[in-house]
Amino acid sequence: MHEWALADAVARYVLELLKENNASRLERIIIRLGVLQSIDKEVFMFSLRELFRQYNIEYSDEAIVLIDEEALFRCRRCGYTWSLNDLEVDEAVREAIHFIPEVVHSYFTCPRCGSRDFEVVKGRGLTIGEVVVK
Repeated sequence: MHEWALADAVARYVLELLKENNASRLERIIIRLGVLQSIDKEVFMFSLRELFRQYNIEYSDEAIVLIDEEALFRCRRCGYTWSLNDLEVDEAVREAIHFIPEVVHSYFTCPRCGSRDFEVVKGRGLTIGEVVVK
């Protein structure tokens, strides 16, 4: 259950920020979830709430903002940029990418030039945006 591990990393990060800032409450956190990871939001939120409770982190439900971050790719050969939404992707491929995002190069090519030499610009993993503690 990688959602629990991701939530634990976020909770520990928030706990450290609270300590560093001599703060007692999480006012706001923006978390971007890369669609290539296929993170189950319900499981992630359950895990995060449970871990916040275990670590005695005070917060309100409104303090946690989850944003889906669409996958964006850029071809290294021709410079073309495209989104995962631009492609037809079946569930088996999504599942494979969920476990190992790097396999995306096995399934996709640049829609313009056909190259497999492209980079994932965004849409992988989890990133923390704004964090406000008080």
